[in-house]
Amino acid sequence: MKTFLTAHWKNVILFTYAVSPEILVPHLPKGIELDTKDGQAFLSLVAFEFLNTRVKGIKIPFHVNFPEINLRFYVHKNGKRGVVFIKELVPRYMIAKVARKIYNEPYEAVKMKCNTVIKENEQHILHQFWIDKKEFAISVVTQKEALPPPPETSIEHFFKEHDMGYGTSHKGNTLSYQVHHPYWEVYSLISAEHNVDFGVVYGEKWNFLNTQKPYHVMVAKGSDIKVCEYTE
Repeated sequence: MKTFLTAHWKNVILFTYAVSPEILVPHLPKGIELDTKDGQAFLSLVAFEFLNTRVKGIKIPFHVNFPEINLRFYVHKNGKRGVVFIKELVPRYMIAKVARKIYNEPYEAVKMKCNTVIKENEQHILHQFWIDKKEFAISVVTQKEALPPPPETSIEHFFKEHDMGYGTSHKGNTLSYQVHHPYWEVYSLISAEHNVDFGVVYGEKWNFLNTQKPYHVMVAKGSDIKVCEYTE
């Protein structure tokens, strides 16, 4: 497998929502199935930081450290669990352009920033981004120290540990890539909130999430990661 990206993913925030499987089926790549639990499918609003990013071993100036916010859902193929993205927001135009052109990934460049402040034993993380002059924010407060990775039977493990990413090429074929990283530690959550308007950011189809309470909220510590092209 060829490695095409390495980085450190820091402070991975997940607001996860339970949704009807039918709403996600149109977004499935060919040959990929929904990963459900008790008959429910799941969609996560995810915010984190890309640090020390290298593409094929090369650091690209001004594209090394940046935040990302994405909307993703959970799938599997032949026992390999993974995710599919609805949209991925980044602050750099070239990142979005290259990802769309080469991999047909649903990237979009918007104005955004992230700030993390440590106050005594607490960690305060704030993501902000702007679309059509509207400001949106994701804010969490956690304990400063992360806890060991939860067991594989835990709900935290179900949402944060996935080996695969799946997408659809410009020709309609299914693309697969594998993400390598150790099991992530998690932070004890003190508070979490966001004001993201799903209809504005992701389209009217997702308006219903604005009035829905998250099924689960979590902050994982993250780690160094390696993303490889995958062929079966």
